[in-house]
Amino acid sequence: MLTFAAEAMPELNAESVGMLKIALGVYIVFLLGLSIVASRRVKNEEDYLIAGRRLPLFLAWGTLMATWFGAATMFAAAESARDEGLRGVILDPFACAGTLVFAGLFFARPLWRMKLLTMADFYRQKYGEKAEILGASIQIPSYFAWIALQYTALSRILATYFQIPFSHGVLYSAAVTLIYTLVGGMWSVTLTDTLQIVVALFGLLVLAFTVFSQPELGDGSAFRGVSVMVEKLTESHPDHLSLMPGMSGVLIMGWIAAWATGLFGNIPGQDLQQRVFASKDEKTASRACILAGVLYFAFGLIPVSLGLASHVTHPELEGEPVAFLAGHYLSPGMLIVFVIAVVSMVVSTATSAVLAPATLLGHNLLNRLPALRERALLRDRLCVVLVSIGGVVLALQGQGMMELLDMALSIQLVALFIPVAMGIYGKPRGELSAVLAMSFGFTAWAIRFLTEQIFLPMPDDLADTYEYYHDYLGAAFPVESLRTAASYVAVIPEDFYGFGFCVFGYLLGQQILKRRES
Repeated sequence: MLTFAAEAMPELNAESVGMLKIALGVYIVFLLGLSIVASRRVKNEEDYLIAGRRLPLFLAWGTLMATWFGAATMFAAAESARDEGLRGVILDPFACAGTLVFAGLFFARPLWRMKLLTMADFYRQKYGEKAEILGASIQIPSYFAWIALQYTALSRILATYFQIPFSHGVLYSAAVTLIYTLVGGMWSVTLTDTLQIVVALFGLLVLAFTVFSQPELGDGSAFRGVSVMVEKLTESHPDHLSLMPGMSGVLIMGWIAAWATGLFGNIPGQDLQQRVFASKDEKTASRACILAGVLYFAFGLIPVSLGLASHVTHPELEGEPVAFLAGHYLSPGMLIVFVIAVVSMVVSTATSAVLAPATLLGHNLLNRLPALRERALLRDRLCVVLVSIGGVVLALQGQGMMELLDMALSIQLVALFIPVAMGIYGKPRGELSAVLAMSFGFTAWAIRFLTEQIFLPMPDDLADTYEYYHDYLGAAFPVESLRTAASYVAVIPEDFYGFGFCVFGYLLGQQILKRRES
């Protein structure tokens, strides 16, 4: 869920651009055809939101993979791997792959058995309507930056190859995504996702085999190329092959926070659990999550390895390595395949990003309006349009707004994971526990986050003076005791504060309700 620079996409000559236009046109028309076919299966709200709970294993894991494996996974992970090594990709792909397996082992079966349409339904069943409304209200905004990122990425690809203005590209991207999602809901998203992830992974495999077969690596053998890369990195960048951080307290805390956010922050996500609910049975739901997690880890290592390999093939390279390697090594025909693969990744992620909050908005919030209560399909489709418009507005604000994206997983971790986990494996007494947990967790996280970002930010001109924020904050106070206290407070990531207060809020609510009962 990180951004990537579409401007770094490989260059194509005029002839290849013409071929790309035709290929993309045919591809989009074919996907539209799939969406229309899928729309025939939509008879009611359950069909639209969770495909009638009829997804077989290959469609369930396919749409899960497509939701997770976006262009950001390819580009951002490769760049992080080149710059920081394996420790730079803890969140994605390691922790994000782990959360799919974790969800399959511990959450998919009990959630599927509850016959839910949304995660907010879970809060209502386990805690009450106030928890349902608060949970949906917290989660819906977290998706808008993700949607805007996909529109931004697609529009920049259009600008790169077809010289389409950015604002026009955002509108075109949103229109295509909207049509897929609007027509067939979860059915069209699932069918197009599964096709697109196959195309995307094929393009990635072609690039990997081409790069690792180069003379400076495998000299014709991609498998030998991996061994050569490891040998050369062991000599030149041994720290890049380690998953562990340095012994600094700041690095260790950040490392733990990355694992926690990746493993647990996704669990309450509507985009993940919507695919669990859509599976044909609980066994399929569990297996789809585990299979998607294993495959995500396996394929997620490819861009990571390409980022590491770029140290061997192009030691002086600056910037994003995957797009550079594609432009340097792939033939014109395979470059077209690669670009279509990237577009597939972005479009599949965009459709999932739109459907998840639209589902929560329509089914759990707007269903309270008398005029829309009995018109479920119309209401849900209207919400798809509203969410798409929101993503367009945010995308048109510019790249600076994309900073909101990194907050999404943290918000779900600090406000929503504990109510979900305790709702399944605990004995919740009422809605007060969930409401206090969500409120305390989000508030504590927000205070710590806003302090660093808005109220007491470290000036850019001091970045070379202070490597870490807690050092700057400690030095900013004139009194020794305040300097020490501020430094200790700042060294702990905001996710830890939010998570701790979420647990406290839940336990406090349980105790209050217990006393009321007695």
